[in-house]
Amino acid sequence: MKTALSSFRKEAARLDRADPLKNFRRRFFIPSGTTYLDGNSLGLLSRDSQASLEKVLKSWKILGIRGWLDADPPWFYLAERLGARCAALVGAEPDEVILSGTTTVNIHALVNTFYQPSGTRTKIVADELDFPTDIYALKSALKLRGLDPAEHLILVCSRDGLTLDERDIVSRFDDSVALVFLPSVLYRSGQLLDMEFLTLEAQARGIPIGFDCSHSAGAVPHELDRWAVDFAVWCSYKYLNGGPGATAFFYVNRRHFGAEPALAGWFGSAKDKQFDMSLHFEPAPDAGRWQISSPSILNAAPLIGSLAIFEEAGMAAVREKSLGMTRFLMDMVDRFLSAEPYGFSIGTPREDKRRGGHVALIHPEGMRISEALRNRNVIPDFRPPDIIRIAPVALYNTYMELWRLARHLQEIIDGREYERFDRARKLIS
Repeated sequence: MKTALSSFRKEAARLDRADPLKNFRRRFFIPSGTTYLDGNSLGLLSRDSQASLEKVLKSWKILGIRGWLDADPPWFYLAERLGARCAALVGAEPDEVILSGTTTVNIHALVNTFYQPSGTRTKIVADELDFPTDIYALKSALKLRGLDPAEHLILVCSRDGLTLDERDIVSRFDDSVALVFLPSVLYRSGQLLDMEFLTLEAQARGIPIGFDCSHSAGAVPHELDRWAVDFAVWCSYKYLNGGPGATAFFYVNRRHFGAEPALAGWFGSAKDKQFDMSLHFEPAPDAGRWQISSPSILNAAPLIGSLAIFEEAGMAAVREKSLGMTRFLMDMVDRFLSAEPYGFSIGTPREDKRRGGHVALIHPEGMRISEALRNRNVIPDFRPPDIIRIAPVALYNTYMELWRLARHLQEIIDGREYERFDRARKLIS
């Protein structure tokens, strides 16, 4: 197999030489001696983000509280300014995106705003493959209204345990549904849902629809405005490289700017009224009205530098390379790692338009193989029961790293290295 893989090695070298994004790699801190393929869980630190964080720390050190207005950029407007910059990555207008809170908090804030049960319309449509926090939040929204999730939460079933058929989802859009909330990309398999089609079908039936874009923002361009999505949320610590626990983002279509936030907080006030300290809430005229608390400036600071990289690279180029890398990996698996004794299969859709930014490698010994990879300083992640997720990030991974991954997988199986590791799952994998 090593000889057979040599043709892919030559192709990897050629693709890396021709890569228009190759110079961005040197702007990231790659852990020494490591092949890092876990950017769909936590993106790497860039030098740009380090510099922007240090700049904010310095402004705090020198200015103290005056930093809210005198820092560069002023902290008081940072949520709006970073939101406006991130809007370009998801196809939104600048005043429709805000940096705020965390993903789950933003889900609670927006779901409870857009979920307005009335008469026979009481149900929420989601799916059984969704990331658990989304389902927890939806169940909470129902319980807050005295409704039983067992009756009022519709979880669309998967036909294969890995992917969803959009037609199955749409078949549940009837006059009992008050809200649809779905992921843009399934976190295990990497399937990219047809958000435009789903939005069109939901709104044709008078149902508001929102998306959790945490596994697509920064890897997949979106056109939230053109598709007329009602609302969306996403984190910033995966493909956006904002750092562990970095502040999240949300989007609200401008046609809803007059809606009253279900969870109001003082940072959702109109900027010119916020320090009037009135007990009467006067909300911002845009998506900013859904902010709740003061933004975490230090958690947001790395995004000042990170978003600058995306503005320089361009989402079209990021997406093109991401698709090329995932396709390259799947081709190697199909040709050299699917037959016995290797036995790997791919749970990710092959069509470019149906694939996010990572590849799901399926193997009965997936957990122990994942540990064997880590022992070789190759960092993937694992999702039960048998999926090794590989996320080649366009800004800092290379095709040659993917070729080396294939060789590592071959050697781990040939030498039965995975048998050295026990079957107990670690707390974080």
